[in-house]
Formats: sequence, C-alpha cells, structure tokens
Amino acid sequence: MQNLIETVPTSPTRPMAAPTSVASVIGPEGQRITRDTLPPPNTKRWVIRRKAEVVAAVRGGLLTLEEACERYMLTVEEFQSWQRAIEQHGLPGLRTTRLQEYRPGTLKEPAIRSF
Repeated sequence: MQNLIETVPTSPTRPMAAPTSVASVIGPEGQRITRDTLPPPNTKRWVIRRKAEVVAAVRGGLLTLEEACERYMLTVEEFQSWQRAIEQHGLPGLRTTRLQEYRPGTLKEPAIRSF
C-alpha cells in the first residue's frame, strides 16, 4: 500500500480540519471515501486500511476529530497515535505487530546467552 493520504495543513490552535460539507475524501489506496463507506461504528478489528481511512476522513474534513472518536470509541490520544504513525512511517507504521520496528524506545535488548 502506498501512502496516498492527503495532508491538511494544521496549526497548534487547529490540529484537525474544521467541519465542512465535504462529501468524500481520497483514501489510503486512492479510493473515494464517503460517510457511507467508512468502517462501521462497531469495528473491532482495526487493520491498517481501516485506521488509515479514519485518519483520512478527519484530515479531509469528512469527520471531525470529535465525531471520529465518538463513532469509533477512540481516545484522542489513540487517534493521534495513528496519525503520527502515518506521518512518521507511512501506512506500515500502523501495523500493531511491528510496533518495535517503528516506535523509538521500544526495541528490546537481545538476550545474551552464556555457554
């Protein structure tokens, strides 16, 4: 997957796009995302594509940060961690099984064997 999420300029006083009447945004795989095609609110399995679609929806103004957090029962911190992962590492940064490869300070020291 390529990182095709469009970035909306942000500032410290306005971290997310303001609510607008945007009908669709471009998703992580180049597809159009509308409110109807977003992951369902009861999503339990957060694969890379679904996380990236929610981030794209907020960045593009399809959803506000508050709407996304309420709809998906996310904390602001969790959403922001998805956004940072995309900004720093692209879509592979959203992979939960590879956190140690992408997040600083999480690498474990290799075990030293005594013979």
